[in-house]
Amino acid sequence: MSHQIEILVDADACPVKEEIYKVAERHGVPVTLVANQFMRLPRDTEVTFVKVDDGPDVADDHIASVAHPAAVVITADILLAQRCIEKGAKVIGSTGKPFTENSIGSAVAMRNLMADLRDGGEISGGPAPFSKNDRSRFLSSLHETLEKLKREQR
Repeated sequence: MSHQIEILVDADACPVKEEIYKVAERHGVPVTLVANQFMRLPRDTEVTFVKVDDGPDVADDHIASVAHPAAVVITADILLAQRCIEKGAKVIGSTGKPFTENSIGSAVAMRNLMADLRDGGEISGGPAPFSKNDRSRFLSSLHETLEKLKREQR
């Protein structure tokens, strides 16, 4: 079964929604935002919104359940990225870093190590602040991923 190319967004804390809308519109690709709180949608675009119930991993569960090989999933959640890769989806972090079959194992291991170090009080704080370079890398990565998917579907 062939799927339509689409972008699925783990939208609750996504810092690149505006960039997603621009690239998606340029490529004529629909976007689905998934979150547990309502958000404003841009006008005149192919953006839909799915509101899920509150609770841990409810949005992740929805995204993972609808992910498919022609989907591009945007998330910073490494475990969600892993679930979507297993379904054949392309996954890009909000900093533009792609998660792939080859990189997801080490990303999960690093996530678990950092969680253990935080739990043990050995490190504090979170990821580096989102930068202009992250935004630029994201735009480029999303564009390249959509181009590749289009070529694969020809």
